[in-house]
Amino acid sequence: MAREIPIGARGEAHETVEFKHTMTAHHEQLPPVYSTPDMIRLMETAAFQALHPYCEGDEITVGTAINIQHRAASGIGAHIQAEAVLESFDGRFYTLRVSARDDVQEIGRGTVGRAIVSIGKFVENNEGEVKRVPSTETRN
Repeated sequence: MAREIPIGARGEAHETVEFKHTMTAHHEQLPPVYSTPDMIRLMETAAFQALHPYCEGDEITVGTAINIQHRAASGIGAHIQAEAVLESFDGRFYTLRVSARDDVQEIGRGTVGRAIVSIGKFVENNEGEVKRVPSTETRN
């Protein structure tokens, strides 16, 4: 079982916006600004970093909930920093306050939920649940 995680535990994650992080990368008619899914991914990474030092053995944390607002656009070349701070624990689920900023302003904020799982038990419990995606290859 993971060590007790203190309220206020913090994690950070950083990246520079590249074309692959933009809405345009998903559809050419969309503007070349940092996408919401990429911002959320960075926030989740910061949350993982906040809790991971307290995991033991084969434990990791996995995402369980997301409540995020994307407030401002950031273009290619912007430096994005996400921060996560542990706000509460209800006996099973951790809630972290997350935010993201670019070089100028806060661009997003909200909360993410995470839970600690044993990788071994997780894989064992979900073996039958993992479905293969049907091939899109044409068969003759």
